[in-house]
Amino acid sequence: MTIRVLIADDQMMVRQGFTVLLNTQPGIEVVGQAVDGLDAVTKVAELAPDVVLMDIRMPELDGIEATRRITAGNPDIRVLVLTTFDLDEYVYEALSAGASGFLLKDASADQLAEAVRVVAAGDALLAPGVTRRLIAEFSRLHSTPRASTKTRAGELTERETEVLVLIAQGLSNAEIAERLVVAEQTVKTHVGRILVKLGLRDRTQAAVFAFETGLVRPSGY
Repeated sequence: MTIRVLIADDQMMVRQGFTVLLNTQPGIEVVGQAVDGLDAVTKVAELAPDVVLMDIRMPELDGIEATRRITAGNPDIRVLVLTTFDLDEYVYEALSAGASGFLLKDASADQLAEAVRVVAAGDALLAPGVTRRLIAEFSRLHSTPRASTKTRAGELTERETEVLVLIAQGLSNAEIAERLVVAEQTVKTHVGRILVKLGLRDRTQAAVFAFETGLVRPSGY
């Protein structure tokens, strides 16, 4: 099944370059380009892509608000944020707004295609240590857990809390299953319940939540 991609960036060279790179990859098709955040929201409604590659700094409407609007109205559409450097506070805000991960603009064709496939499959682009480092770094700015997040965290069972912590540490379902000595399907069930109880979209938002509530500490990253 072909993954349909929309590229949103105010730089024409970036849009065209990524279009060329992705259209050479099997199973991926760029179905449209957007020149700013408002255009991205409009094009999503028109084209219904599976994945949006979203620049953050754009005129009219920035990538953070565009991501928030797109993910709020289209839960099945995944947003992959594009950035020029990894420890970017705006990237953290975009992850909090619903983005499933981020990618540096100097990524290779293979890295770009793999990132698109990962988020299209419903997974979060969380495995790279730099992503966890980014979440940890900027969640430190919110070191005092909000009452609302603490209340939501209290709705989790002890095992669900344990799974959430391991998600935030970047472990896959298979790795969590091995750590807890349970079946991988059991872990998938726990992850699904965690997302539903906390009202989160995916593992990236779960990791952000775990740091912001203080379940996981930034030290060590």
